[in-house]
Amino acid sequence: MSQSQHGSGARLAVRSPQNLVSGLILIGAALFVVWMLGNLSQGTLRVMGPAMVPRWTAAAIGLFGAVLVVMGFTQEGDALERWHFRGPAFVLAGIVLFAATIRQPGFIVAAPLAMIVAGFGSREVRPRELVIFALVMTLACALLFRFALNQPIPMLVLPAFSINL
Repeated sequence: MSQSQHGSGARLAVRSPQNLVSGLILIGAALFVVWMLGNLSQGTLRVMGPAMVPRWTAAAIGLFGAVLVVMGFTQEGDALERWHFRGPAFVLAGIVLFAATIRQPGFIVAAPLAMIVAGFGSREVRPRELVIFALVMTLACALLFRFALNQPIPMLVLPAFSINL
């Protein structure tokens, strides 16, 4: 007789390893973000603090991760695929470049640079389309964050030319 016939040691079988691992990674990332935001004020809906949007976004990502974990045990899905280094390496490089260039020379340079570098993480990249996308997204984000939301983001800082937008 098998263990399940005896009723002891019932074991959950992973039916979708890709969903399970993806969900666990999302939960881990969400917990890390919430932990890193621990010292920042959330504020209220009337006066939002610097941690409100990132904290609630992380909570939503963690919730979706939990859904993926449950799906990993309840629904048939894909096996784990071979992991490729190219995508994460270029995305990480884009994030680091953004962090290194956002203060100086500013958002107008940092944003498209980060998007273009991260875009090369795909083997199917089309450089012309990527540049157009990066420029349009930079304009949209600049209008949203600097002007619509009035965030103090340095747009263009070139001390040698006395430019500080």
